[in-house]
Amino acid sequence: MNDAPDAQGIRGGTETLATEFSAAGGPRADDLRRPRTGHSQQPVVYRRGTAAQNRTMPPAQETPVAPTDQQPRKQRGGRNLPAAIGVGVGLGAVIVASLFFVKALFLVVVVAAVAVGVWELNSRLAETKGVHVPMVPLIAGAVAMPLVGYTAGGQWASAVLALTGLAVLVWRMSKPPEDYLRDVTAGVFTAFYVPFLATFVALMLAAEDGAWRILIFLVVTICSDTGAYAVGYKFGRNKLAPTISPGKTREGLAGGIGLSMIAGALLMEYAIDGGAWWQGLILGGCAAVTATLGDLAESMIKRDMGIKDMGTLLPGHGGIMDRLDSLLPTAPVAWLLLAAFVGG
Repeated sequence: MNDAPDAQGIRGGTETLATEFSAAGGPRADDLRRPRTGHSQQPVVYRRGTAAQNRTMPPAQETPVAPTDQQPRKQRGGRNLPAAIGVGVGLGAVIVASLFFVKALFLVVVVAAVAVGVWELNSRLAETKGVHVPMVPLIAGAVAMPLVGYTAGGQWASAVLALTGLAVLVWRMSKPPEDYLRDVTAGVFTAFYVPFLATFVALMLAAEDGAWRILIFLVVTICSDTGAYAVGYKFGRNKLAPTISPGKTREGLAGGIGLSMIAGALLMEYAIDGGAWWQGLILGGCAAVTATLGDLAESMIKRDMGIKDMGTLLPGHGGIMDRLDSLLPTAPVAWLLLAAFVGG
């Protein structure tokens, strides 16, 4: 007995099964008979008992998509550069107009800036350190010192500083003795740091060519900051004081000194009667050094307080004290050198 099925029977059964499978959604009969050759064809996998068909497909290649919402590059130091430039130009216009048209009006600008600076410094001390200094004698001394220096001279301005310190000691006695020494020390420091150093601006202004002396003082200080920023931004590699101000570099300091010396030489030669270019070199170099030290000192104070700016009065700059930091320590140096070179 021959149990083997004939070829025709096998072929017929296969075609019948393929036809039923195709009707159920599976592959057609022609697909079952078509030989699969070549490496480009992918194998077909069927799940038993269903008509579903799974094909193994090559993974789709991802097309890199460029980010659409790119954040604009921040200005160095987090400053709003357009606002800073606008405020700087506006302040410069006010200073020049008051300086050369009504000299006494510039003195009013100085007194107002000093009073606001004293308020900013002591407000930050109260917020961050809990130091409460007597504001009434400090504001009174801040107004009196530049005015007395302009009208009566430096000796009387020094006397006002001493009286302001005494007034701070007495005024603080109205409160409990806890933290007395801390509060009065901060008050005396504030009286010296802001209004007394600013008095030397009033002393320069009191000279016959006071407007030009103030101009050269301001220009060499601004050139110091500008040269340090430009050269440091482009070529700065070696940090000047990384623990105090990480953005300052030695290359920037050299650039600030160079630009300040050039500006000082030009102004001393052509704007100051009896001045010489070499005197301007000395003035510019010394001003750049003191401006940098003043900036570092202010940075040290702000780091101790844990703040970035002393205030928000000037958009793009911070507060008044953030603009006075390099001017205040430069004022007595500029006054002294100008008095030595061309007289008081």
